[in-house]
Amino acid sequence: MSNLKQFIIPFIGLKQGKHLFSYDIENTFFEAFGFDEFNSSALHISLVFNKKTTFFELDFNLHGYVNVDCDTSLEPYEQEVKGNLPLVIKFGSEYNDDDDDMVIIPNEYHEIDISQFIYELIILSVPTKKVHPKVLDGTMNSEALTKLKELEIKENKSSENEESTDPRWDKLKSLITEKNT
Repeated sequence: MSNLKQFIIPFIGLKQGKHLFSYDIENTFFEAFGFDEFNSSALHISLVFNKKTTFFELDFNLHGYVNVDCDTSLEPYEQEVKGNLPLVIKFGSEYNDDDDDMVIIPNEYHEIDISQFIYELIILSVPTKKVHPKVLDGTMNSEALTKLKELEIKENKSSENEESTDPRWDKLKSLITEKNT
């Protein structure tokens, strides 16, 4: 995780007030987390770090693109990614990140690693179902979609060729009809 050193903020030397940090994220960032689902990435994180006397307010803003494979057509495409993560960091006796909006760090800490927060913000900002825009607007022509359409046509034809009703159900319906007459 040596390529994540830039994400360590030594807050002990910062004056009180707002400080701006900026990060450009590419796939090497995700390699440190063992994540390889993006073909490529071009993301930008801006962080407003507001140092107060007894706590910190962090506001992460994310925008950019990740190149991913479509879940339907398997074609790669650029997925726009935007996100925001407000976070409060307080001091306490031991590290605790159970709360989504607040992290407690030990009193003896003099720096904080924000790479995990950035990683989670990015991963949670990418849609779980990734669909190529050309699939959505119906203009996608790919081999995978052609095969899928062929399978749908075959299924439709085979269901049309089957009898419209099951003869066993017809027999049961006739018993009900006979009983009512």
